[in-house]
Amino acid sequence: MSCFIARAVADEAPPEPTGYRLDAYRAPTPATLAGAKVLDTQGAAALWRAGTAVFVDVLPRPPRPAALPEGTVWRDAPHDSIPGALWLPNVGFGALNSDTEAYFRAGLEAASRGDVNAPLVIFCQRQCWMSWNAAKRALEGGYRNVAWFPEGVDGWSDAGLPLAPAQPRP
Repeated sequence: MSCFIARAVADEAPPEPTGYRLDAYRAPTPATLAGAKVLDTQGAAALWRAGTAVFVDVLPRPPRPAALPEGTVWRDAPHDSIPGALWLPNVGFGALNSDTEAYFRAGLEAASRGDVNAPLVIFCQRQCWMSWNAAKRALEGGYRNVAWFPEGVDGWSDAGLPLAPAQPRP
């Protein structure tokens, strides 16, 4: 039965594009990412428990509403993530400005300690192209041991695994 379910899900997945997804980020994602290992929740949890990979959360950070009156205090909504994950918000959009691109490169450099062979697990939420884009970008940046965890925080939470409050990398 589970083989049938896995096959049905794969049949519904869109094909892997050659470029980045540029809009409608919350939508079904491909089942693959060329050059990356695709992890299910069990595989991601095994790497997390072993402490052998750096987990990188790319969930976007909500922007401050433009219509807030001057002097209004703005507090970001809390974000729970996989414990120990590095949160690099806004790096999963299809097109990045130069500052966000530099932020992403610096975040991966720090996370990997400059080792392009360091294992990286990139995630966001279920059916979110942000993590697919970011994992593809890491591969194109020369990282050789990239894993994409498409179930992300949703799959992690559904499996009863722990979450912890996250703060974005400055």
